[in-house]
Amino acid sequence: MGREARSPARLGAATQDEFVEQYRRTGDRRCRNRVVEANLHLVEHHVRRYDGRAPVARDDLRQTALLALVKAVDRYDPDAGASVATFAARTIDGELKRYLRDRTWLVRPPRATQERHLQIRRASEELTQRLGRAPTVGELARELGADEDEVLLGLMAGNARLNDSLDRPVGDDSDLTRIDALTGEEEHGFELSESLMSLRAGMDRLDTRQRATIDMRFVQELSQSEIAERIGVSQSYVSRIIHQALEELRGEFS
Repeated sequence: MGREARSPARLGAATQDEFVEQYRRTGDRRCRNRVVEANLHLVEHHVRRYDGRAPVARDDLRQTALLALVKAVDRYDPDAGASVATFAARTIDGELKRYLRDRTWLVRPPRATQERHLQIRRASEELTQRLGRAPTVGELARELGADEDEVLLGLMAGNARLNDSLDRPVGDDSDLTRIDALTGEEEHGFELSESLMSLRAGMDRLDTRQRATIDMRFVQELSQSEIAERIGVSQSYVSRIIHQALEELRGEFS
């Protein structure tokens, strides 16, 4: 048999099964490594799929996928019916989803809210392809069989994801990074902290739609027309929601 045929990347399914069986019988990790190397393309495939879906380093995704591949080879059972590659692909996909679900939250909301957020993301992608535009909150709610308030909470939960890297430049033409901007400055934050506490208390008193609208307007910086399209109401109604919410918030500072 030639050198080309013995290349790990060219191991057939039957040959991989033989290596797995030999690894189980002898504990020789070289056998396991041959199978892992033969399926490294699955790692790159799944890393490309999930890269950019959340602000996490590509290397972290790759490490998670590599560990999942090793785990898959360790757990693979040839008698189960699936090939090594099929079983490894499912394991890698599941581990990456779990990693993104559990490790990419700056502030971790309840598990049910996390799950709802992920459901909304999937539904939003499907509806965007189907409709040719971003879906409204009402359309998402109907797609998921959920209340609009649940959808709004799920959308808001997305803001608890990890923020961009602190090493990112503050401006396009600036050498100053975000971490530079956060350090070495005179502290003026004590009065601001009190104001933020009052603001947080006021936000807690707003209803779900008011909180979501304020978040979209002043955190996500969406226009009123964009907010109206997203939550399925008129722009003038969005304006009233914002006005009423700001009036309630001002009461916290009077």
